[in-house]
Amino acid sequence: MPFQVIPRELVFYDLLEAAARNVVEATGELVALVDEVPSVTIRAEQIRELEHRGDDLTHEIISTLNQTFVVPLDRHDILRLASALDDIVDFEEGVAELMELLPVKEVFPAFKTLVGVLARACGAVLRAITDLRYIDALPPDIAAIKREEREGDFVYRRAIAELYREDFRALEVLMWKDLLHQVESAIDRCEDVANQIESVVAKFR
Repeated sequence: MPFQVIPRELVFYDLLEAAARNVVEATGELVALVDEVPSVTIRAEQIRELEHRGDDLTHEIISTLNQTFVVPLDRHDILRLASALDDIVDFEEGVAELMELLPVKEVFPAFKTLVGVLARACGAVLRAITDLRYIDALPPDIAAIKREEREGDFVYRRAIAELYREDFRALEVLMWKDLLHQVESAIDRCEDVANQIESVVAKFR
């Protein structure tokens, strides 16, 4: 297929922003799920649909890259950003499916706190991706993402310690460790987005 020049302000920025908005929407569903566990089946299905939408956006980004000669950012940077955004929703889908399958009756408080950290990080990711259109400076939300990642590490480590320290059954320890790890991994992917944007900005200086 021949290469074509596509207006850069209408394609890759828009697609990456759409992927970031999809991340925020999926995170909102996860927050709602945690706030109201009886709705787990409905929320999990919504997150699955958003995960499929994220896959479609990633495939569209790759397809458009293969058809485009002039791109606004380094091709590898675009691919890595798209992949990290897709990974966030993948981990969120994993959390939703586990909560649907496991006997979760009451949410571990530290888990809810960690999901809140993820929600803030994803909001900052969307703002940072939106600012890619104005690449002359590092988006201020990069620092916010990294701050939330550090907070996520803090909450995660103390949650694991609490699981071992308090009177939890073995099944509960294993269940919440797995769920906490999934959320913490999603937060790490948010930091991957921040690191990639830093790389992009460095190339424009």
